[in-house]
This record gives sequence, structure tokens and C-alpha cells, in this order.
Amino acid sequence: MAQVLVVGPSSWNRMVALDALPEPRPHMVFARGEHETVGGTSAGKALHLLELGVDVLLATPLGPDEAGRRVEAALRGAGVPLLLERTSRTERHLNLMADDGGRVSIYLATPPEPAPGALEDVLAEMPGARALVLDLSPRAASLLPAARETGVPIWTDLHDYDGASEFHAPFLAAASYVFCNADRLADPVAFLRSAVARGARVAVCTLGAEGAVAVDADDGELRVAAEPVAAVVDTNGAGDAFAAGFLAARLDGAPTAAALRAGARQAARALTTLHLSPLLDR
Repeated sequence: MAQVLVVGPSSWNRMVALDALPEPRPHMVFARGEHETVGGTSAGKALHLLELGVDVLLATPLGPDEAGRRVEAALRGAGVPLLLERTSRTERHLNLMADDGGRVSIYLATPPEPAPGALEDVLAEMPGARALVLDLSPRAASLLPAARETGVPIWTDLHDYDGASEFHAPFLAAASYVFCNADRLADPVAFLRSAVARGARVAVCTLGAEGAVAVDADDGELRVAAEPVAAVVDTNGAGDAFAAGFLAARLDGAPTAAALRAGARQAARALTTLHLSPLLDR
């Protein structure tokens, strides 16, 4: 049994670098560059946890298509242990990336709903873990009741949550550790306080170049500055790296303040590569 079970999406992405995100009107823009790589919030977390020496298992759906073969080869090549659900197609994105960190992710394909019994292997892995990372996806949502019954702490990443989405609500209700970014929250600290009031032990909001803010059930509000990076290559996956750094530190017994610093250090690692993690640079 792995220490950390990560459940959620992996994808094959085409990344297009732009000076700025396109305006909502008919016009033409020129890309500064493009490349293809592994994507998916769960793949990103698993890669960074692996780099930090955490015993991790990634449960993710992949199809028999070329995209699925590329994702599997890249993740296995990086050393990520996989628990694969074989589906008819692999998730694919077209990501438009701007210099200021802005992103538009266009879903080109998504996996079908899981077949009956398809997640039994995942269910069997959950009770032996020290942490369950359930990332936003219909599959992870279906596992939330069973995950809660195990008593293992649930970690979730709400990403650009707006404070009201019904799809996010079950994840927020189940998680002991909540992560999000500030892109769509009018008052991040108020939201973090409300998450802790609902039962979370710690809630964290990443703030890009301004670092991150957390609310701890015991220690209250805490902040950390972003780790300096000589040159930002790509911002994709920095939030997943932050969550992985925080989780790894927490498993080692670090208090929230130290875990926030560990998260900031790992987020900086993601900024130095065109891929989700430097492990994919090999």
C-alpha cells in the first residue's frame, strides 16, 4: 500500500505560449511557441510527490489511443507508480498560456464515465494510505463516501473555485486539507475561514507571485512568500507542486507554517520547466 493515493485526471496537452490571452472578439494572434506534454492535476501532484521521496500511487484513467500511450510512457519513464483504469479515450487539452500566468484550458476529449466495478482496485488501496488526494473529477467524486469511511485524511484541490459551484461542494465537505487559487474568489481569507469552520484542518489559497495564505484550525491565518525563481519557464502545474510540497512536509510532521514554506519551494520547481515537473525533462 502506498503512503499517498492520488486519484484523478492525467491528460495529454498541447501548450501554446502567447504574449497575452486572446480578447473575446474575432482577431488573429501569433503564438510564441508550442509543445506537447503530460497534463492533469493528479499527474502533476504525483510527479512532485515522487520527486520529494513520497511513496505515492497515481490512480488515473487512460485510453488505448496515442495520447494515452504517450501519457503512460512519460509517467512510467519518470518512475510514477500507476493504477490504471483502461477507458475508451484519454483526456486531452489545448492550453493557451500567457506570460502573466493566465491560462485558458480547452478540453478536447474527456474519459467516459467509469464502468461498474472499474474502481474496485482504487477502493482497495484507500484504507492503507496515510493521505487520500481526491482531485476534481466524476471518478473521485464517486469515491468520496467510501473515502470518508476509511478515516484517512482527504486532501482536495478546488483550483479556481468560485465559492458556489455545486460540483465542488462534496469535495469541500469531505476534505481535511483544502487547496485552491484566488482567481475567482472575491475574499480568499473569508473562504478559507469558512472551509475550516466546516471542518477542514487547514485550508490554503495560492496567490501566484504573492505566495500563499492559509487558515489553520489551531494557528489561524498564516502566509508565505513565493520562492524566488531566476527565470520562469512556465507556470503550468505550480499549484499542484505547491500542494505536493505541503503534503510531503505534513507527512514528515511539519507544522503548517513549515509546510507552507515547503510548498512554496516545490512550486518554484514547477516554474523551471516546460513540463509539470522536472522529472519529465529527462
